[in-house]
Amino acid sequence: MVLEFYQKVPSGCAIAGIMNTEAMSFSGNKIMDCIEVMHDRSNGLGGGFASYGIYPDLKDCYAFHLIYDDEPSRVETEQFLRKYFVMVGGETIPTRNTAKIRTSPMLWRYFLKPMEHLVEEIDEEEFVVRRVMEINTGIKGAFVSSSGKNMGVFKGVGYPEDIGEFFMLEEYHGYLWTAHGRFPTNTSAWWGGAHPFSLLDWSVVHNGEISSYGTNARYLDTQGYPCTLETDTEVITYAVDLLMRKHSLSLKDMASVLAAPFWDKIDNMEPSVKEHLTKLRIIYKDLLLNGPFGVIIANTDMMIGLTDRIKLRPLIAAQKDNWYYISTEEAAIRKIEPKPEEYTYSHAGKPLYATLKNKDKKGDKGTKISQGARLKGELNDDNK
Repeated sequence: MVLEFYQKVPSGCAIAGIMNTEAMSFSGNKIMDCIEVMHDRSNGLGGGFASYGIYPDLKDCYAFHLIYDDEPSRVETEQFLRKYFVMVGGETIPTRNTAKIRTSPMLWRYFLKPMEHLVEEIDEEEFVVRRVMEINTGIKGAFVSSSGKNMGVFKGVGYPEDIGEFFMLEEYHGYLWTAHGRFPTNTSAWWGGAHPFSLLDWSVVHNGEISSYGTNARYLDTQGYPCTLETDTEVITYAVDLLMRKHSLSLKDMASVLAAPFWDKIDNMEPSVKEHLTKLRIIYKDLLLNGPFGVIIANTDMMIGLTDRIKLRPLIAAQKDNWYYISTEEAAIRKIEPKPEEYTYSHAGKPLYATLKNKDKKGDKGTKISQGARLKGELNDDNK
């Protein structure tokens, strides 16, 4: 992947998330209105969105969003995908010409099912993760920006509201949306490096800077997660997948690993809690995230807000009826919900979260997928 380098600038960043806990779908306009309020926290070098419930007609397929540098990388990636997956459909991701997003890499999406004989002796999700890693590390000029079911990530270099307009997100309908406006710190700004970062149906948007990146990345590499994307947010995404999917930790235990309490606080806890947290700190010492951060983590069933253990980045949540909001700034929530029933202010290292009540619904409207792409394919059949 060719990286676009820009001048280093001070940290800012804005994050926001909206979830309807009854899985009622709503258009991308709402999250774009929300993140635009925090325009001054961005600098136009990165913006993006994750949406859940947008592909209900293809909900059983893994929706791979790909960013390509050039045509050879697309051809090589499609040849690779056909070795491991039944390709139900594929097409370019629809975009519109805008004055503010003048150039972009090649943007494609594929709807995939693992070949049955290849997942007889391996967990299907682990099979998908390994293929994602092989593309990101082994195919020059190709990057998987999302790989979950019935969800997708749309991101690029620009202000988030401009990226949303570019991807025509007002035409998508999902029940959970997150957004990010980026103020790059120590890493370059490029389309694949914008937030959200995603793996399977996990997605992460992040405000802050992880100073423990090297330690975290080395540990994750030993667990099958090579970190090659030049950003600290990548390690958060992989750490969440490792802890909650592969190691089956609870949400609160995951938070206690990433934003572990200080030892002097643990020492003063009641014995059973002290013993449990001590084990977590010892076993997962290399996944403690040092440095300031506020993140919104989402998957198909929940949305989580979490700050570092000192709370060096702001985060606030609000609720009204079946709507749940998390944002860097209260003003962004008030733009779309002027009278919330309740605000919840984050406490250092303690998760804010909402879970889906209606798990059978998960998107009742979605978006329109090109029938031509689904049935016949824009794909190059010569690649079969």
